[in-house]
Amino acid sequence: MTDTRIKLTAKNVERLAREELEGDVWDTDIGGFHIRSGKRGLTFRLHYRTKIGKRRMMTLGGYSTLTAQQARIKAVEALAIVAQGGDPRAVLEENKVKAQQLQQQTLGVYLEGPYTAYQRRKKGGQATLNRIRNAFADWLDRPMSSFTHADAERWQSAQECLKPAKAGSNKPIKARAFSTMKRDFGALHTLLAHATERKVIPSHPLNGIKLQKPALTEQELAGAGVERRYLEPEEVQALFLGLELYQEEKRKQRRSSRAHGKAYLPDLDKVAYVDHVKPWILFMYYTGFRPGDIAGLRWEHINLPFKTVRKTIEKTAHHHPEPQTFPLSSSVVEVLTAWHLQQGKPKTGLVFPNPITGKRFDRTAMQKPWAKVRAFAKLPSGLVLYTLRHNFASQLVMAGADLLAVSKLMAHSDIQTTIQHYAHLRPDHTRDIVEAFASITSKERQLINGTPSTVQSSGYAP
Repeated sequence: MTDTRIKLTAKNVERLAREELEGDVWDTDIGGFHIRSGKRGLTFRLHYRTKIGKRRMMTLGGYSTLTAQQARIKAVEALAIVAQGGDPRAVLEENKVKAQQLQQQTLGVYLEGPYTAYQRRKKGGQATLNRIRNAFADWLDRPMSSFTHADAERWQSAQECLKPAKAGSNKPIKARAFSTMKRDFGALHTLLAHATERKVIPSHPLNGIKLQKPALTEQELAGAGVERRYLEPEEVQALFLGLELYQEEKRKQRRSSRAHGKAYLPDLDKVAYVDHVKPWILFMYYTGFRPGDIAGLRWEHINLPFKTVRKTIEKTAHHHPEPQTFPLSSSVVEVLTAWHLQQGKPKTGLVFPNPITGKRFDRTAMQKPWAKVRAFAKLPSGLVLYTLRHNFASQLVMAGADLLAVSKLMAHSDIQTTIQHYAHLRPDHTRDIVEAFASITSKERQLINGTPSTVQSSGYAP
């Protein structure tokens, strides 16, 4: 059978396969579309002429992988490209090259290349890069477009399991907290979004996929709601005492050093603050600022006469780069004024510079000083520095402050954050209502039980 013309339908092609076709069979409807028999079986093909009149042939696919209908659709699509002046075979070859490049675009290559350049321009960018490298070390050699929902589930499952102990240690590595896994997965998700936006990969492979939050353990249920706590009045007194004891300890150490051959050291008995620790902690206590914003606070941000701070909030700077204005209480203005005077009344520069380098403190720099103050104050060891921020918001809400105002003072990007964590502290009339209900119920019980007061008031004899 040579150069036969029939409509290449599923039924006809199936018959041709049974008859062991020899030569080509051309379709009667689609010009150039035909099927050929070869060593690998039946193959759908298409002959066409390019815009400049050059005859070309392209293989659409084998009968074992394409149905007749699928082959017809591919032929029509190819001829549509020809009609627009294009060359479908060139398009096919270009797509193959793109597919090969896509397979070569691994997570590791993109992470160390374009994404490193992007993250270096951001505060905390290096930490983000390290987070992805460490959390997804097994994924670095894989093409980004190959990640699936199943991969995410397997990754989470592996993170939740105890891992074997390191060499020389008897303790297994603890399973990672869900909050940590969520940050890791979020960092990867953002990288993939970055690659998608720049057309490096055709689509976000993990778009819409979220980690499944595990059920709370008994211990977690018991501690739920405790992590965002505020300071009790006696703890506030203890905190201020702890700050004074910290300062006195530093002064005592300095007096000893000056008395034993180091008289050149400054006399700490003559200054308001022995170092940055007390004014830093007091600033956080009175403003609720995040530690990062305090570390980046500059004298240019502060207007002492007007009692304000105007600063871009670092945590949300990528979404809201515009500076925000915050009022300062008289108490914190007093602290800043004394510290400003002690620092030589600078007009510019960091408010709390590292005394050794003059540069910004590292994000963990206050951990050890806080531990010392906490020990002097005899506060619980689990009381973190960030509690001062929660205390600021909590005390405002309990004092009746409007939640929107508190949200602005806390620099929350969404008031829902304020509502979620602090709304339960609002004073309201619900307690008065339930007390009124209990009072009504109590009177009704007296009537039913026939108490002496009820009998007398009703006129009945005993």
